[in-house]
Amino acid sequence: MSDINLKCACGTVQGKVSSSSSKIGTRITCCCNDCQAFAHYLGQDESVLDQYGGTDILQIPVSFLTISEGKTEIACVRLSSKGMYRWYAKCCNTPIGNTFSAGGPFIGVIHSFLDNAKTRDADLGKSRGHVLTKFAITPVLENLKASSLSINLTMITKILSWKLKGLSKPSEFFNNDGKPICEPQVLEQKHPKI
Repeated sequence: MSDINLKCACGTVQGKVSSSSSKIGTRITCCCNDCQAFAHYLGQDESVLDQYGGTDILQIPVSFLTISEGKTEIACVRLSSKGMYRWYAKCCNTPIGNTFSAGGPFIGVIHSFLDNAKTRDADLGKSRGHVLTKFAITPVLENLKASSLSINLTMITKILSWKLKGLSKPSEFFNNDGKPICEPQVLEQKHPKI
């Protein structure tokens, strides 16, 4: 399988995700308040959220993602001073992904930044299901739900493994000194309708 292209809606920010991401990554659909708030903040509800308020996310090591064009157009928001770093292309408000702080080996790449809409299931496998469904805007069908406990255990194991393997670097989002590539805007309100 070849690498997966990344592209914002206007094409200014572009990059790639390593082809090995599909083998070790985890694809989920997250219905949490924060993912919904991020989409609302960017005005991207219709292009990011499904009918349940879920966001299709590919969780991979941050070092598997590279940005080749438009890096100066990357911006960041945090929904609280201790929240995740939520990266987006400020040229067109396309969400890119969510990371922990510097040194964290994880990024949750948002589907709208993946340039493979027609081949996504073949490239990445099907989503393991909807998680954090208590925040869904409408009840999620039982056959679409994933076990949050199972997903959490899987991700904790993977994140620890990625950290031990040194997959937190290089990062397109943090400089070598551990500072984000741009100053995140901090929003102290955690509500889906920011």
